[in-house]
Amino acid sequence: MPSFASAGARPMRRPGPRPLSAALDGVLPDVAPATLLARIQAVWGEVAGPRLAAAAAPVSERDGVVTVACQSGVWAQELDLLAPDLLTGLEAALGDRLATKLRFVVRSDPNLR
Repeated sequence: MPSFASAGARPMRRPGPRPLSAALDGVLPDVAPATLLARIQAVWGEVAGPRLAAAAAPVSERDGVVTVACQSGVWAQELDLLAPDLLTGLEAALGDRLATKLRFVVRSDPNLR
């Protein structure tokens, strides 16, 4: 059986697998829905911070009113008190006052959309 590698030749080097995120980063901006909710969801972690974002997530929007699902009533109440600051952060992140009000509801898992 013939050998395809000549004596003393270096084996062919193949690049290792690349992270899927590298490929998706170039595609996702083109396929993400151009809705206010999608834009808010994209910046929510940055605006709310990691701890709040883990406990609450925007789940719907209608006429500028964004509904945020919270893990508990305590989180909903706390976020209601922080709503003016969150709206200011959203305005800064989005470049305009597109969300006019935040409404907080209790859901067992806010990450389920």
